Amino acid sequence: YSMCELFVGIWKLVSSEKFEDYMKELGVGLATRKLGSLAKPTVTISIDGDVITIATKSTFKSTEVSFKLGEEFEETTADDRKTKSIVTLEEGSLSQVQKWDGKQTTIRRKLADGKMIVEYTMNNITCTRVYERA
Repeated sequence: YSMCELFVGIWKLVSSEKFEDYMKELGVGLATRKLGSLAKPTVTISIDGDVITIATKSTFKSTEVSFKLGEEFEETTADDRKTKSIVTLEEGSLSQVQKWDGKQTTIRRKLADGKMIVEYTMNNITCTRVYERA
């Protein structure tokens, strides 16, 4: 878990590439995509024992999930998908797979140069969002 400790803190979005394309791939409607791309979320990551909590706050929607590495949990996403999710630690990245309705997407969070880089992948679309410590 020491690796996960490096993710702990408050992060604010500083750049985003292809987020609208990614939301479209997820099947998110136009109005929600527009609101979603304008939102500049703040992400707070905390750890209590072996439970990791990721809270995302924005003007658009706030969500919070708590989980243990390698254990499946139910998640309702900001765009209201009800998913079964699992997060694992892979080569220093927190890798999250969400599955719903026979579909799946991967969210990979990694640290580089003091920033948190979050890559969202679905099918052949990859969105990259960069966060800095708040």
